[in-house]
Amino acid sequence: MKVRQILEQKKVTLSFEVFPPKKADGFATISRATQEIAALHPDFMSVTYGAGGGTSEFTVDIAKNLQNEHGVTVIPHLTCVSSSKEHVHTMIEKFRLAGLENIMALRGDIPEGGSPVNDYRYACELIEDIKEQQGDFCLGGACYPEGHPDTPHKAEDIQNLKRKVDAGLDFLTTQMFFDNNIFYNFLYRVREAGIYVPILPGIMPITNARQIERAIKLSGTNVPERFRAIVDRFADHPEAMKQAGIIYASEQIIDLIANGVTHIHVYSMNKPDVAEAIQKNISEILKQEIK
Repeated sequence: MKVRQILEQKKVTLSFEVFPPKKADGFATISRATQEIAALHPDFMSVTYGAGGGTSEFTVDIAKNLQNEHGVTVIPHLTCVSSSKEHVHTMIEKFRLAGLENIMALRGDIPEGGSPVNDYRYACELIEDIKEQQGDFCLGGACYPEGHPDTPHKAEDIQNLKRKVDAGLDFLTTQMFFDNNIFYNFLYRVREAGIYVPILPGIMPITNARQIERAIKLSGTNVPERFRAIVDRFADHPEAMKQAGIIYASEQIIDLIANGVTHIHVYSMNKPDVAEAIQKNISEILKQEIK
């Protein structure tokens, strides 16, 4: 099934993101974790793709297993900035042969010590390429409520986002954020700019203090004082920090749904227990029909 068909349904949806192993010796462990998340029957799952395609084969294998063995709609990621067109076209053909109908089309990060290949500079070029050459995939893309870290002005960032949508995206998923007001303000700005595709908020349950440090370093994500207090209080108590992080993420989701945001994407970090806890916390809410 295409993700856009899922998003057209009159219901609240919950999806999870998982990632493949970096090396073959970690495949069995990570594959088992992703299958446990699939057993929760999310509306769909996304499978990430390492910088420069470093985990591309694992991405295909995990996505194919989740779809064919567990019946979950899957959207594998595909990055382009450090790849040739030949490699990208090869990956798209592998997705097609695996029966996958969705692609998360991303620019991606330049690998440390590497440089981008000139075949693609921006995600919109990848999106155009898939649409023109590679067939009928449902395409998702990324957006940044606090602005892309490489774009200094938010107005320019939204213009770039509109170029991606106009190139053929069916929906968008946001970078993580910890203050829902940031998302609401972003949603207002992009709708004013003429971007009307579904926008899924990306929620990251922070279950240990190292995660928050990494989030700030990679994306410059704003951390509200309320959440800083949680980290300061529980950082040295792993189980308490995990519980607090799950509750905070669940409260974010509840607030979003209460304010009319009906499609939620969770960066579950290959943690079945975290995914299950969040799903349980909103189990009755997920049963509500959209009016």
